[in-house]
Amino acid sequence: MFGRQKDLSEVDQAKETYSEYDSEKIEAGRHQESSYNPREEEHDLQEGIRRGLSARHIQMISLGGAIGTGLFLNSGGNIATAGPAGALIAYCVISGSFNHYGTRFVDPSFGFALGWNYWFSSVTIATELAAAATIIEYWKTVMPSAVWSTIFMLLIMSLNLIGVKFYGEMEYWFAMIKILIVIVFIIIGICVSTGGLGDQVIGFKYYHEPGAFVGGAVGTISVLLSAGFSFQGTEVVGITAGEAKNPTKTVPRAIRNTFWRIIIFYICTIFLLGICIPNDYPDLTGGDGSSATASFTIVFKLAGIEAGADVINAVILTSVLSAANSSVYTASRTLLGLSRDNNAPAFLSRVNRFGSPYLAVIFSCVIGFACVFVSIYSASEAFVWFVSITAVSGFISWAGIGFVHVRFRRAYVRQGRDIKELPYLALAYPYTGIFSCALCILIVLGQGYGAFTPEFDAVTFVTNYIGLVPFFLCYVIHKIVRRTKVVPLDEVDFETNRVSRFEVEQDEAEEKRRTIWQRIMDIFI
Repeated sequence: MFGRQKDLSEVDQAKETYSEYDSEKIEAGRHQESSYNPREEEHDLQEGIRRGLSARHIQMISLGGAIGTGLFLNSGGNIATAGPAGALIAYCVISGSFNHYGTRFVDPSFGFALGWNYWFSSVTIATELAAAATIIEYWKTVMPSAVWSTIFMLLIMSLNLIGVKFYGEMEYWFAMIKILIVIVFIIIGICVSTGGLGDQVIGFKYYHEPGAFVGGAVGTISVLLSAGFSFQGTEVVGITAGEAKNPTKTVPRAIRNTFWRIIIFYICTIFLLGICIPNDYPDLTGGDGSSATASFTIVFKLAGIEAGADVINAVILTSVLSAANSSVYTASRTLLGLSRDNNAPAFLSRVNRFGSPYLAVIFSCVIGFACVFVSIYSASEAFVWFVSITAVSGFISWAGIGFVHVRFRRAYVRQGRDIKELPYLALAYPYTGIFSCALCILIVLGQGYGAFTPEFDAVTFVTNYIGLVPFFLCYVIHKIVRRTKVVPLDEVDFETNRVSRFEVEQDEAEEKRRTIWQRIMDIFI
């Protein structure tokens, strides 16, 4: 009781000084050369949105959002293309609403193009649904792929029309299932490679025959884009910040933990897959080069666990649908941000009584549903196209995030602000931001080399580079129509939507109420 009174007194004290902090914030905003009132803009951006995501939701969404199609279905094809060592190297190399900050910290046209480019990755919805149809065909072809995709799309759209708290709860348990299955796989993979399961001791046998690499360095480079697709989704934690409880504490914690968790789950998984499965194993890819069978399922077969393979495939199906659910969430929130920045139609900013931007959800699902119809021809062929489009747009978004971050820090220091005030400081700034930006650009430009050798292939060229079109088209058109200019560092706006000190005090009071058990669980969950 006394502890509770102490916590309340801290919040009361913060409330007493809130008006003082708030006045300072508005006064600072007056020095910004801006055409809008910071307070009005803050109200517009947050209107109707509910902070329904707790710390455990954010933690699991940050990790679970990246575990889906890329890891379960695409990893096998990467091993077949680059070999076990080549795929491992590629994954090691690759190892926010950020468009709003692109507008404020760089250039309105850059923010416009970055936001719409990220929304175009809503085609990921089609990627995941095409993958779901592929997974179901593992058992038996009961209905056409398009029918399965339609059923799943309607289910996912319904889930996203309900409040964000329900979405967070669903993603929490979906992510828990993914993590558990990856842990089970790691155990099974170790047993298979050491001879505990299966009919032989494998060790590093397949590194010698058929070999650790396929195509040498060229083969490794060729799967960088696909490896990047596997990691895409980790940026979702930045988008959830607007609907998170105690964002100044939960979001930085999730960011720090995500990096190490991904290293453990992804790198260990790819390593074990490369040990257990030879790169010329016939089921790694189908005859047409598509992802026909999940690599996880193959390892269970090698372990002699036939029933387990069916269970794994079912879990992979739920994981893929979870990733599609996350894609609808990020696409709709990106549209919401674009609309409230006047970069998309105003009707897309409307929210329902649950705090969900329902029109943005429906619009994103309609576009994704249109892409799903491509799967009528072949879900497997659609998967290859969608992976290429989504991966390129994702790398552009990552490069944009790195560039915006560098501009943010430069402007922050230029205006005489203390970086110690920031709740999170990126490691090894500015080198990490510059490196990530440069690496993403090089991967996007270099991954299509196959279209030029041994002779030019127009279909391969379009497949590899079509993802560049939305960004540059949006940037050029917006630049011509709006005639925007790069925002000078001295005029960058840091006051709009800035978290007040009162909110920081609230977050700190909430942090103090966390038990030791909750802090320990953050390390593992």
